[in-house]
Amino acid sequence: MSQGASVWVVLLVALLAANLPFFTERVLGLISLSGARKSLAIRLGELVLLYFVVGGIGLLFERRVGQIAPQGWEFYAVTAALFIVLAFPGFTWRYLLKHR
Repeated sequence: MSQGASVWVVLLVALLAANLPFFTERVLGLISLSGARKSLAIRLGELVLLYFVVGGIGLLFERRVGQIAPQGWEFYAVTAALFIVLAFPGFTWRYLLKHR
């Protein structure tokens, strides 16, 4: 896979992972909470966990292409903000739209 294609794959995986906590009542899409609804705190915890999972996938792609570039705190702040922005459609669907 080319470097450009791997960037698009990571962005697509990030988009799907950022919205997963808001589109399902299962934890990480796998574990049911025995009929209880997930709270916002659980959804935000899932969002943080999935941020690190997507970061790991990006790290694997970067390692496959070549040497891993060192990153400072600025990189992680920007990618976390991007991940939160990617989660906005799911948050809007779950909390801001009226479901009948």
